[in-house]
Amino acid sequence: MRVQMADETRTHLAAHKRIVVKLGTTSLTYENGRLNLTRIEQLAWVLTDLRNHGKDVILVSSGAIAVGADRLGLAERPRDIQGKQAASAVGQAVLMQIYQNFFMTYNQKVAQILLTKDVFDDPERRELAGNTFSALLAMGVIPIVNENDTVSTAELGFSENDALSAHVACLLGADALIILSDTDGIFDGDPNKNPDAKNIPYADGVDDVLMSVAGGSASALGTGGAFTKLAAAKIATEAGIDTIIAQSSPPSVIIDVLGGAAKGTLIRARKR
Repeated sequence: MRVQMADETRTHLAAHKRIVVKLGTTSLTYENGRLNLTRIEQLAWVLTDLRNHGKDVILVSSGAIAVGADRLGLAERPRDIQGKQAASAVGQAVLMQIYQNFFMTYNQKVAQILLTKDVFDDPERRELAGNTFSALLAMGVIPIVNENDTVSTAELGFSENDALSAHVACLLGADALIILSDTDGIFDGDPNKNPDAKNIPYADGVDDVLMSVAGGSASALGTGGAFTKLAAAKIATEAGIDTIIAQSSPPSVIIDVLGGAAKGTLIRARKR
């Protein structure tokens, strides 16, 4: 792993046109599991502003199961498959309604796309999905993507949406993948346990050394952690897609990092 501190390594990000943004459950909700509406509204403003600037924007959003569990009055997130699928069926509708309402405030059209892993494994279905994305983007729509949890199984599903976002970025030939987290990038230790852990601002690809510093999710609501984000970054960067892992609060960090600000961790892509 080659770590570099120079800010000039980020100046090229401003020219990127097609951006995939991934937001996890912990970034969408408070610790009690209820939706953070302020953050969602700010996210809608930021993504609409990017779209107005001429960028192609795709949002990969988690949160359906957590929202469904809250709407159903469950004490905690379901642990069994049937419970997760039921909560997702309820929560996905609620989540999309909320996104729709906030994006409408800025006159931005959105669309829902639910995917499973087999879509990417089958060449014909992969092509059809790519065509749908292309048509939506050409119409100025922001696709909002989630895994189709109601039919997803171990064979058809992703273990978390970090991997889904990387596959979506690869499918669309994105220039950048921005994974928003509850920590400001990747650290050389666990910042929740070690106050002296330092942020790694830049890495030239993902190797075993970088993966060795990764851990699991610190939240009971989330399913990923630094390890899953780096695994997703490895997929994306090897496909020629710059990947930035940054803190989700405030969502304006998306504009900051695309403008070259030294926030989070930039993992530089290999040549396409």
